[in-house]
Amino acid sequence: MKKILLAGESWMSYTTHVKGFDSFYTSTYETGEKWIKEALEKGGYEVVFLPNHLAPEGFPFEMKDLQKYDCVILSDIGANTLLLPLATFSSSIKRPNRADLIRDYVLEGGALLMIGGYLTFSGIDAKGRWHETAVQEVLPVEILTVDDRKEHCEGIRPVTIKQHESLKEIVSEWPEILGYNKTVIKEEAELVATVDGDPFLAYGKYGKGRSAVFTTDCAPHWAPKEFCEWKEYNKLWQGIVGWLTQKE
Repeated sequence: MKKILLAGESWMSYTTHVKGFDSFYTSTYETGEKWIKEALEKGGYEVVFLPNHLAPEGFPFEMKDLQKYDCVILSDIGANTLLLPLATFSSSIKRPNRADLIRDYVLEGGALLMIGGYLTFSGIDAKGRWHETAVQEVLPVEILTVDDRKEHCEGIRPVTIKQHESLKEIVSEWPEILGYNKTVIKEEAELVATVDGDPFLAYGKYGKGRSAVFTTDCAPHWAPKEFCEWKEYNKLWQGIVGWLTQKE
């Protein structure tokens, strides 16, 4: 059974409630992994979910540990989460650069998928910062250095522009999405689907490995109910990861 590491897709919210003279606070912890995790598990994959608050220490620091996974998925997780482990941030202790590790993992035969969100690619206020890392070297798109969000509250429909093995089971048109991360396709990459003329699904081969980008979310809010409940949803992720984890 192929093993997938899904990093990100979680968040905490802290809310202030003001009622006249008085105020109080509430907090929530939420995750958005259930749709893609279920899709991949139904396809026969083992999925290890590593939420954002555990990733600083839980994401592998060494190649031997990262290579236990056939594919790494980065979904709505910023580069700082991997670049600032506790030992470095709190005690100035050197630790391996895990952005460099991900690049080397791909070059040595691993598979990488980056999924869109407010903290992948460049993200909100450009805080995702993946362009500044070695991960950029093994992605099929160029990440912007500014806030790259394209918000479409009216809904916008992706379009397949090229037949690809990963989409061979997809027979219906894409559902509308509510936003995506704007990127620029690289010359060597294979652009399979676009949204408003920008890359939506693209693939690349780097060294011995493969990578892909899916520039919208795999869960709300950019992926609304009709997307997450789309009859092709499971086959989409199974097809993408299936192609990525093929060996040359």
